[in-house]
Amino acid sequence: MQNKGLVRVFAILFGLVCVYQLSYTYLTYTKENEAEAYAQQKYPETVEDYSKLRETAEGAYLDSIGKEEIFAGITYNFAKNKELNKGLDLKGGINVILQISVKDILSGLANKSKDPSFNQALLATDELQKNSQNTYIEDFFTEFEKIPDAKLASPDIFANKNLSDDITYDMTNDQVKPVLRRKIDESVTSAFEVLRKRIDKFGVTQPNIQRLGESGRILVELPGAKDVDRVKSLLQSTAQLEFWDVYKAEEIFPFLFTANNLLKEQANKVEKVKEEVKEGEESEVVVDSTQVDTTKSDADAAIEDLLEDAEDSTDVEAQVNPLLDLIAGQGGQGGPVVVSVLKKDADTFMAYLNDPKVRALLPVEQRYTKFAWGKPEKDSEVLDLYAIKGNRDNEPELSGGVITDARQEYNQLGKVTVTMQMDGKGAKKWEEMTGRAFSQRSQIAVVLDDVVYSAPGVTTGAISGGRSEITGDFSVEEGQDLANVLRAGKLPASADIIQSEVVGPSLGQEAIDSGIMSFAIALVLILIWMIFYYGKAGAFADVALVVNILFIFGVLAGLKAVLTLPGIAGIVLTIGMSVDANVLIFERIREELAKGKSQVDAIKDGFNNALSSILDANITTGLTGLILLLIGTGPVKGFATTLLIGILTSLFTAIFITRLFIDGYGKNGKELAFSTSATKNLFKNINIDFLKKRKIAYVISGAIIIAGIASLFTNNLDYGVDFVGGRTYTVRFAKDVVPTTVEKDLVAVFESAQAKTLGANNQLKITTKYKVNETGEAVDTEISNKLFEALKPYLTEGLTYDEFANGDEDKQVGIMSSMKVGPTIADDIQQAAFWSVLGSLIVVFLYILLRFRRWQFSLGAVAAVFHDVLVVLGVFSLTWKFMPFNMEIDQAFIAAILTVIGYSLNDTVVVFDRIREFFKEHTTWPLAKNVNGALNSTLSRTLNTSLTTLLVLVAIFIFAVPLRGFMFSLIIGVLVGTYSSLFIATPIMHDTVSKVGLKIKEKETEEKKK
Repeated sequence: MQNKGLVRVFAILFGLVCVYQLSYTYLTYTKENEAEAYAQQKYPETVEDYSKLRETAEGAYLDSIGKEEIFAGITYNFAKNKELNKGLDLKGGINVILQISVKDILSGLANKSKDPSFNQALLATDELQKNSQNTYIEDFFTEFEKIPDAKLASPDIFANKNLSDDITYDMTNDQVKPVLRRKIDESVTSAFEVLRKRIDKFGVTQPNIQRLGESGRILVELPGAKDVDRVKSLLQSTAQLEFWDVYKAEEIFPFLFTANNLLKEQANKVEKVKEEVKEGEESEVVVDSTQVDTTKSDADAAIEDLLEDAEDSTDVEAQVNPLLDLIAGQGGQGGPVVVSVLKKDADTFMAYLNDPKVRALLPVEQRYTKFAWGKPEKDSEVLDLYAIKGNRDNEPELSGGVITDARQEYNQLGKVTVTMQMDGKGAKKWEEMTGRAFSQRSQIAVVLDDVVYSAPGVTTGAISGGRSEITGDFSVEEGQDLANVLRAGKLPASADIIQSEVVGPSLGQEAIDSGIMSFAIALVLILIWMIFYYGKAGAFADVALVVNILFIFGVLAGLKAVLTLPGIAGIVLTIGMSVDANVLIFERIREELAKGKSQVDAIKDGFNNALSSILDANITTGLTGLILLLIGTGPVKGFATTLLIGILTSLFTAIFITRLFIDGYGKNGKELAFSTSATKNLFKNINIDFLKKRKIAYVISGAIIIAGIASLFTNNLDYGVDFVGGRTYTVRFAKDVVPTTVEKDLVAVFESAQAKTLGANNQLKITTKYKVNETGEAVDTEISNKLFEALKPYLTEGLTYDEFANGDEDKQVGIMSSMKVGPTIADDIQQAAFWSVLGSLIVVFLYILLRFRRWQFSLGAVAAVFHDVLVVLGVFSLTWKFMPFNMEIDQAFIAAILTVIGYSLNDTVVVFDRIREFFKEHTTWPLAKNVNGALNSTLSRTLNTSLTTLLVLVAIFIFAVPLRGFMFSLIIGVLVGTYSSLFIATPIMHDTVSKVGLKIKEKETEEKKK
């Protein structure tokens, strides 16, 4: 090896850099352990809610030492920003994909146009988007073009005052389209910036926010965040701040009494019709059946009409005063609170007020009144009702756009408030509004996202300077979040969570423990195996392997990449596969030694001869990893990142580091055996006729594939929410539960639901498609409430909903993690999975064609890959119903399939490399002899690599419970991939080459005869 000194210097420097990068992780780890020990000592387990108290104490401890020097000028805060990032599955936290509503943006650009063509296109686009892979704007253009004579540049649509500088009425649709695309992109960029500002102030370390292509989607990852509701509120709040004048309570009371009388009259009509129906039924014995049926039909129709007027007949019947009986308290004279209503009755009460027939009772001067609830107060069962003075355009005099700054502060009574500062224009309007309110002794409502936060009166005259204040029953965190949202600005459109994943910290710690356990056991097994098989040379390979691990983690830390549980699996798998390079080198050296070469020459030629196979094998695996990185998201991307880094570092360590140790050992004439007494003669003088057995292999493979395909059509596969949409929850119970029994109770509530054991018998994975098409915080809360009620018989007695929903850390029960995937994004994930698999096959086919110059080699390799993928899918289809672990087809499974493709190609390429070498060396040998010779000469390497990789996979399978399905697919893939490289890829290559050769010979014979 040339330039040994340079390689040695580079390796040492690179190692030192990696140690330096990882030192930050070590420093933060030690300080966080100190904080944990401090919190445990302060709050023992005997204290109620000790886990929450410990969490607060840990945070306070770390805040207090954050700026103190730990070592060489490094503080905890600085080290925390430099440490190795851990993903949600290792640290706990929240991961969401937000869909910025392009429909809202278009509606805003069109000034909320009422044009029939425009709104027809929007409705059609909503429907098309359910199964479309296009962006919303492109589907909108498609649907708009279908409407005859529809014109985007119509004055009633986009040729309006707001867009007059960009769109004129004489522009064609094609001219308007790029303008709209640009405007939408600007709005999504604005939304991205608003969200980024909000998250920056949220207080989570190492947050990640990024736009996902041109889809209007934004990915937000908040490792370590625990308050799910707070995060969702922060992200989805549009921050639509408005200031409105409000009516005094006594101004609205007359309307409430009039409305109650109308509803009461409707209720009496319903009762009268019911009585008539009842009398008709009692007289059925003396009335002709035909007449009775007609009478009942008319009565039913009458009831239906009346029930449309008074929505809930059961409630109406039971109440003497339908509206007034729902009032739990009355607002004070001269105050802005009209009445108070129990939270459980709020929807019914508001439905009554917004009924068109009821609203028609409002006096003319109050016809634009808007009713709104006040901010829910903690530990209160009631909501306050406000009556806002609306207008024809439904536009407030003053909106949040004028806010330049907002801060959480305390008022004179020590209560949390949020103060705001307005710009010049806002200050002037605020002075006008407060002056009017002072003179009329009225109030101004501060409304955020249709909720009245406060409605203060003005006691000191008009307020100049643009300073205002929002009061309410805020916690410090709520006040900080509100100030943060107002300061960051409002979203230009609504943001719906179309995919979310929440992982509790307990589950994250368990993932770390299982990942470390599998990592350590796999590493020890490989280290022992290499020494057992290759002796001292194996020990040198082990040292290179340890250096490789240091490099992988150092590079991850330096690149600020995120380490996930699949990422750890990728590292462990890389370790197993990196052994392959050393195995290839050592096997070639053993061959050269067997030819009688000196140790120096054998080592030199062994490394040189193995280089081609090593590069080809790793490049094919790297190509599949690259496709995963480009197309995958979340855990799949984490797996691909570590796999690619591992391939590069293992190549360097195997080719250079191992060589340094071997050359250094032998430079003084020391003999280095590349085997032990137990393995010296293994696989020596083997002469198996693989090609003779190919027809049997074809039959066996054909039978397995046919059975698998038949099962795919009958049994199908267990598709996860990634592919079909829905919500899934990991729920832990205090005692073991039977999934089939729990599932029956869940189906009764959700209509469709699945419950499967996940790991231990006291933990279930629950999946439902209930209201999968609906988004919003209210829907999420409704479903988790229903889940809580359905599971109550199996939960710890006394467990509250909050403890259940957030995963009780003290009792280790409740929802430990949750995930939601909307149908639209599930559709996109399916498409990405299909293209990633197809893309990897095409790329690999072209690479092998380029390297081997014969299409027969590419055909054999791709046929083997298809064979392996079909077998893995078939096995999953045949066994998923009775296997004791999760076998869902999700994004992680696609990562497994692509890894199987990479591994299978790795094996096949090594064999093909040796066949090509035999062709060059033994030009007079028949094709079959060359092929069999190559297969036999690589058999030791093939089985060795397969065994070490399987050791790794089995270790992960046993200890990393959440990854068992993922690992099972890889175990099947490695077994099938090893088999297919020997009995599928090579035989198909041989048969196609033979047929081509036979045709050439026949053609030459015919030409000679002529």
